[in-house]
Formats: sequence, C-alpha cells, structure tokens
Amino acid sequence: MPITRGAARPITYYGTPVLHRRCADVTAFDKPLAALIDDMFASMYAAAGVGLAANQIGVDLRVFVYDCPDDDGVRHVGHVVNPVLQEASALAGTATDTEGCLSVPGPRAELPRAAVATVTGFDRNGAPITVTGTGFFARCLQHECDHLDGTVYVDRLPAQRRERLLREAGLRSS
Repeated sequence: MPITRGAARPITYYGTPVLHRRCADVTAFDKPLAALIDDMFASMYAAAGVGLAANQIGVDLRVFVYDCPDDDGVRHVGHVVNPVLQEASALAGTATDTEGCLSVPGPRAELPRAAVATVTGFDRNGAPITVTGTGFFARCLQHECDHLDGTVYVDRLPAQRRERLLREAGLRSS
C-alpha cells in the first residue's frame, strides 16, 4: 500500500442517497479539495480498491482517484476532477469481464464495457488533463465516471441479478 498524506474515511454502501444521483461539479480548486483527494487515496488503499469516487466516501463532488494497472501491467495512478467520459469509439470494441465495487462489497459480475476509455477533466490545481486507458484501466475509468453520475455497476445488470448480488453483499434482506 503506498504511503498517503490523507486519512481513510468509511466507504458508503449501495442504497446511500449520494451514490444514486449526479454529483456536484467542483468549483473551487483549493486546499480542501487537495485534502479530499488525499483522503480519497487513503480510503481507497485502506479498502484495497483500484479506484474511488468521492461519493463512495459520502462526498457529493465530481472527483475520483485511481491506482490501477492496465492489461499490460502498467500501473496508472492519479485523480480527475469534474471528469467527462468521452464517447467510446466503436472501432475499439467492447470487453466483457468481471467487475466489483467497494460500495457493493464481495460479489462480482460480468459486465461489458468499452475496451478503451478516455476521460477529460482537471487536476487538483485546475489544470486540464486527459487520461486514456485500455483493458482493466479502461473499465476502472468508466466505473468511476458512472459513480459520479449516480450509477453503481450493479445498476447496469438485470434486476434479478442485481438483487441477488445486493443480497450476497448483505445490502438487502433475504
């Protein structure tokens, strides 16, 4: 686990209202934002995740962090503020793989995603950035952007499958 300056915060679970609505745009690139990003890294590492959106620690802001390998084993570490997922190119194709989530602890499910993903946004200082990922890292970028739009990966599954996974995670009664 990398050393971070932040403090780990509790993970919010499926059903918490902040996970099910579009998060607010960040308007101030300041010390509190930098501290939030540090806390998000600490929270992600404490939960053994590869990505974390702000609403997963209860914060209603459009920010996510990641420390995720691509399918070639290259490690990508960073953050994006006010991310915008670019429309996927049909030429890149899709990849179906298993996906999980810190906000739905335990179970995983197969889910198709674009094989390549590009996200634009800003860094903690307000400088424009573009991040492109392939394979597992592309999946991570799409997953985190979904969170900030109020979609948890299980929301993309058929209702019966979603309910079964939520029961497995202990987030629904039997």
